[in-house]
Amino acid sequence: MGLDLGEKTIGVAVSDVTRMIASPLELIRKSKFTLEAEHLFKLMGHRKVSGLIIGLPTNMDGTEGPRAQSCRAFARNLLRLRDIPIAFWDERLSTSAVERFLIGELDLTRKRRADVVDRTAAAWILQGALDRIRVAEQS
Repeated sequence: MGLDLGEKTIGVAVSDVTRMIASPLELIRKSKFTLEAEHLFKLMGHRKVSGLIIGLPTNMDGTEGPRAQSCRAFARNLLRLRDIPIAFWDERLSTSAVERFLIGELDLTRKRRADVVDRTAAAWILQGALDRIRVAEQS
């Protein structure tokens, strides 16, 4: 399962059982961490998810700022509740790439883009990690 942690929402994506294709799943509105974690754990159980890929918003020079630290804190808090595999994936420019795709290829309106951008960014993040895993397995 891939997560795009925003300030107000959490974009969620999942892969197929073969770990080939990532697909947007849903958008969780942020409220209280325990509720968000409970919802994620339910999704994980329902979908038989074995681990999480969390997008890490690093700066363009590779350093980590406050948003990246917030993502790491979110992961630490999840691990306090349940021991699950968590990996981070550099998400630099993922949202802007998704925005360009939604505008250029799908011609979505601003309102419609707002409804899908975070979960689509989560799929973008997850797909990048899946592709990397596949290359590593073939080496």
